Amino acid sequence: MAAKKRERLDVIRDILNTIRENRQIKPTRLLYASNLSPQMFKEYITELVSKKFIVLNVDGKEKKFFSLTKKGQDFLVEYKVIESFIENFGL
Repeated sequence: MAAKKRERLDVIRDILNTIRENRQIKPTRLLYASNLSPQMFKEYITELVSKKFIVLNVDGKEKKFFSLTKKGQDFLVEYKVIESFIENFGL
């Protein structure tokens, strides 16, 4: 059986989890960790920034990194609730 393509929400969860685990992460590292093409990565990141799930910060040395917002953290909490709900019904 071929590897199952990740659903959109799973990709979003994975990106947010990666940022949360690292507290803040450079764009290139997040791209590699997300296992997406650069084009797909850009689309997801643009959406997550515009919906205020993540924020792009720039430090004094012009280094860029992403961090999770409260909204992004709340999404991960709620997503976990939904996952356990689905698991409890064996789906």
